[in-house]
Amino acid sequence: MVDFTFTEEQEMIRESVRDFAQAKITPIALEMEKTKKIPLDVIKGMAELGLLACTADEKYGGAGLDAVTTGIIGEELGRADPTGSIPVFWLVQASWGYLFNKYGTEQAKKEIFPKVCSGEWFLGIATTESDAGSDVNGTRTMIKKVDDGFIVSGEKMYISGVREAHTNGGGHLTIAHQDLEKGTRGMTMFYLPLTDKGITPTYADDMGREGISCGGFSIDDVKIPPHYILGEENKGFYYVHEGYEYARGLIAAICAAAGQKSLENGMDYIKQRKMFGTYLGKFEEVNFRLAEHYTRMHMLKNMAFEALLSIDLEQAGKATRFETAKKIAMAKMFASDWACAAANDVMQWQGAFGYTHECVDNAIYRAVRSFAWAEGAKEIMKMIVARELLGKDFVAYK
Repeated sequence: MVDFTFTEEQEMIRESVRDFAQAKITPIALEMEKTKKIPLDVIKGMAELGLLACTADEKYGGAGLDAVTTGIIGEELGRADPTGSIPVFWLVQASWGYLFNKYGTEQAKKEIFPKVCSGEWFLGIATTESDAGSDVNGTRTMIKKVDDGFIVSGEKMYISGVREAHTNGGGHLTIAHQDLEKGTRGMTMFYLPLTDKGITPTYADDMGREGISCGGFSIDDVKIPPHYILGEENKGFYYVHEGYEYARGLIAAICAAAGQKSLENGMDYIKQRKMFGTYLGKFEEVNFRLAEHYTRMHMLKNMAFEALLSIDLEQAGKATRFETAKKIAMAKMFASDWACAAANDVMQWQGAFGYTHECVDNAIYRAVRSFAWAEGAKEIMKMIVARELLGKDFVAYK
């Protein structure tokens, strides 16, 4: 039995994040669907609380938080913002800040983290391309070593935070082939500034989480210095999956919190709304579905924190890489489906109002739907779990 009793310090962090989120985020959340941006005072407030890139070491301006504590923050942001904009803005920097903190060079971390943690710059992840999503090896972007650095050419698409980094400053951790003949063993990971010449952004309109931009960018012979390389050359494929897993754990926690919040909205409604002279909550079709969704959200939260704990245990040498990967995949596998189903039924209970943009559960549905793909599609999660159960001989893509 895993003990998920949080420490006094973790509960204090939860309380401070909840107070901030409920006061500063919830009141303006739906406005972000119209303005298409997160208010600057919210970003600065998050920075002052130490929430941005909170997994970075304190010496770089971060809070040095472990995965479980980071998941607590994700929960509170997931409850507070039905649009999912701020949770995505935050989780990308938390999870990939973790990877950058682990594998980035000292020079790069001193240069980049202070501006990210202060909210001045954005730190993102850019692996997806038009024809390469969960299949990272399918990327066509190339990185070539030259005498005084590296030259990058290619394109990335369906990336969060393109406008934030290109306009305000910052960049994305990126992966490219350095040696095509080596396949996944010839891929290198690096930090790519989106403000450099040779970067041309494009933008896409998402169905949800509209407060943070989505789009892509072309990379036309952009030169980066050697200290922007993460870890060793040609090992980027292995590094990137550590970042994916951290993000997947946070996504599961956020989905559980968002789904739970939607159910609470629904409970308030069905206890007040009457149909045919009786409360809606008395109908078996309604209260049975509530019971099922509530149970799934409870299970999802437990799986999310068990997975995040496994990340912390792995760092301490008390869990294996593959056991962590399995628990993470299990947690994320149905996170989007279950949260979407909960929000969808809450919308149904509210009738025609549930179909309007004024209904916060409508926003929750559209936000958590994106997590069925983000940081690895649910089908990939199933493949990971099956691989760990049956062994690599039963992997279909080999």
